[in-house]
Amino acid sequence: MTKRAVDDISFDVVRSKRTTADIVIERDGRVLVRAPEAVADERIDALVDDKRYWIYKNLAEWRDLNATRVLREYRNGESFLYLGRSYRLALVSDQEAPLQLRHGRFCLRRDLVDKAGSLNAAKAAFQAYYIELGARRIADRVGYFAQKVGVSPASVAVRELGNRWASCSAGGEVAFHWKCMMAPQTIIDYIVVHELCHMHHLDHTDAFWNEVDKVMPNYRERKEWLRVNGAGLDV
Repeated sequence: MTKRAVDDISFDVVRSKRTTADIVIERDGRVLVRAPEAVADERIDALVDDKRYWIYKNLAEWRDLNATRVLREYRNGESFLYLGRSYRLALVSDQEAPLQLRHGRFCLRRDLVDKAGSLNAAKAAFQAYYIELGARRIADRVGYFAQKVGVSPASVAVRELGNRWASCSAGGEVAFHWKCMMAPQTIIDYIVVHELCHMHHLDHTDAFWNEVDKVMPNYRERKEWLRVNGAGLDV
C-alpha cells in the first residue's frame, strides 16, 4: 500500500491482480484506490482528479453517517447487538466464561470491567465471542452459498479485519470481520455472497455485480442497509 495525494485529496493505493481501477471510501473515512499492478501513478492521480466531486460527496455522507455512531459503555443495561437483535448487558460474578448470552441478556464477567484496562478486556471478550460463534455460523453460510455461486473457497476465517467487512484473496481464502455477527442474518448472507462472487471477479465491475444479482436479486437493499447502519455495528 502506498500513500498519494492530488491537491486536497489524500488516498491510499493498493495494487493487485485486477483489470480495472476503482475508488472506495473505507469505513474509517480513508479514500482507497484499488488498481492493477501495471497502472502508472499518473493514471491513478488522473482517476482521483476525475472522481473528485464523487469523493467529496461520499466523504460528506460518511461524516453524516458516523455522526450518529453508537458509543457503548460496559455497564448494566447497555445494549449490544447479536444477529441484528439488541440484548441488554448484565455484569455478573457467577460464571467462568468471560461472556455468555443467556436468559435474553449478555452476561459479562464483572472483573473484566473492574480491573485496570477494563475497556480492552471487555471488548476482547465480545470479540472472542463473536469470532467463536461466527466461525460456525458464517462457515455454514459460506458452504450453502458457495454451491449457488459455483465456487469452492480454500478456507474460511472470522477475525479482525480493520475497516473491511470481509476479504477474498486471489487463492480463494475468504475472511469475515467479527463485527458481521452483530448484523441481521440477511446482511451476513449478503456479505458472504459478495465475497464469494469475488472468486469470479476480484473487482467491482458490472460482471461482478451480475454474479451477485444471480444469487441475491435484492442485494441492493442489503447493501444499502449495511452502508447506513454499518457504523453502529461496534462494541
